[in-house]
Formats: sequence, C-alpha cells, structure tokens
Amino acid sequence: MNDSISELKKQFLEYLEIEKGRSLKTVENYDRYLSRFFEFIKAKSAKDITEDNVRQFRLWLNRRPGSERGLGMKKNSQNYHLIALRVFLKYLMKRKVSSLSPDQIELAKTSERHLDLISQDELKRLIEAPNGGSLADLRDRAIMELLFSTGLRVSELASLSRDSVDLKKDEFSIRGKGGKIRVVFLSEEAKSAIKAYLDKRGDVDDALFVRMDRDPGKISNSMAITPRSIERMIKKYAIKAGISKKVTPHVLRHTFATDLLQNGADIRSVQVMLGHSNISTTQIYTHVSDKQLKEVHKNFHNKDRG
Repeated sequence: MNDSISELKKQFLEYLEIEKGRSLKTVENYDRYLSRFFEFIKAKSAKDITEDNVRQFRLWLNRRPGSERGLGMKKNSQNYHLIALRVFLKYLMKRKVSSLSPDQIELAKTSERHLDLISQDELKRLIEAPNGGSLADLRDRAIMELLFSTGLRVSELASLSRDSVDLKKDEFSIRGKGGKIRVVFLSEEAKSAIKAYLDKRGDVDDALFVRMDRDPGKISNSMAITPRSIERMIKKYAIKAGISKKVTPHVLRHTFATDLLQNGADIRSVQVMLGHSNISTTQIYTHVSDKQLKEVHKNFHNKDRG
C-alpha cells in the first residue's frame, strides 16, 4: 500500500468529494491548505506530522512575510488551515494510519465577529432604488426582494431556474452547501417583484435571473447572471440610496436573519432557514438581538422608581 503523504492527501480529497459530498470549491480549498502545510514541513509520510511541526507552521502563518499590513495572516485564515489539517487527521485515524491525534490541533482564538447590517430605513431605500420600469430595474428589485425574503446565499440565488420558483406557492426548495436541501419562503413583496420581472421577460431561457446587455432592456447572450454581477449591482444601488456603509448580498442575508430573531423567531428555525450545519454559526446573530433587548430593558424597565 502506498502511504506517501501525497497519495493519502489524494485519497482524502476524493473522500471529501464523493463520500462527504463536499463542493469542488471546498475540496480545492482543503487541497491548498494541506499542500501549504506539507510543503512547509517537507512531509513524506503521515508520521512527519508532529506537534512541533504544527507549532512551527502556526508561527510561520502568524508571521508570514508579505501578509497584509505586515501583521501576519488573519486568525480566521490561520484557522482554515488548521481545520483542514484536523479533518485530514480524523480521516487518517479512521483509516488506522498512524499520525498526530486530531485532538492535538487547537484553533487560534479569534475576536468576536462583526456583523455588517443595515437599518430598516436603509433596507427600504436600497430595495426601492431600482425604481424604473425597465427589465433591468425589475430584475434588480426582484433580486433584492428575494435575497431579503429568503436569506439565500448569492451563489444559490444566481443558480435558480424559472422552474425552481413556483409563484403560486409561498415556498421553494434550494440545494445549498454540501448538497443539502432546505426550504425557503417567499414574502408577498418578493412574489410580486418576481412576477413583474418575469412578465416583462420575452425570452425562453431557463435561468430565473439573466444578465443584461449594455442596453438595460436587452438580455445578454450569456444568460444566467453571475454572483459577481449581483454584488456589483447591489453596491451600485447602495450608493444611489445614499448608504455609506459597504452593502453586499451577504449583508442582506445577515439582515434577514437578524430581522427574524428580533421579531421573536427561535434560533433553531433561523439555523434551518439559513442552511447552517452547525448552530454555532447562527449564534452570532443572537448578539445583535441581545443588544436590542438591552436597549429595551434600559428604556422601559423600572421607570416608576426614583
């Protein structure tokens, strides 16, 4: 049996793709992170992965020359490498290949993640920014209404076909990360915006959202809109709406989740609607609602004393 580190990595990546159902992008990322580590420690076999080698690699990442502002790699980026290594070591353990225990890999402590959010007034101005009757305006309004109604990732939205969204229903299924299917829900505003947009379409292309030619009323030969085009479009309307902060499709996803929690939704339901595998990913949104509760307490509690 060939137990070289390159062969083990190859088998591991195939395992991720086939048995674990990870996306090709995830597999590519794991390949890059592991290759960087193996190259650094000059690994030839799994036994070359030691606590000391991992420690030296972490120091190198933290002090990596040429990193942004000369401060080394960000903690989150360091952790991506460590997570990939830990998953690889768990795979080796499952295969009964002798190496470092995955329990020996501890992640770097990171500062509390900051959520980029927009206010309800800013959200209203943003969605209403495409206020014309052209096909491009109707499409852009429909995209933003749908992002806020469903909390879809921009890649999920860009991949939608016409057949995937039935406007006679208030819900549809989407295949998200890892091939997992979840149900998302349509608001009346989203249904109305999508209907107005589709009624204006004169083509038979399968893509729900299509690219436009330079003429805003014409559809491009390259039909389906790309995630990057959606990002640029939202940035344009944020400027038009007078919003100074950075607004992206993911900001609308954050705003969707926060809106649910602030209006009484439980975190488990929000986790399912966002398609998060782990609830710890969803818990970041509770910090926002906790701050809102603090303000409520401050403004309304114990006003009759004193």
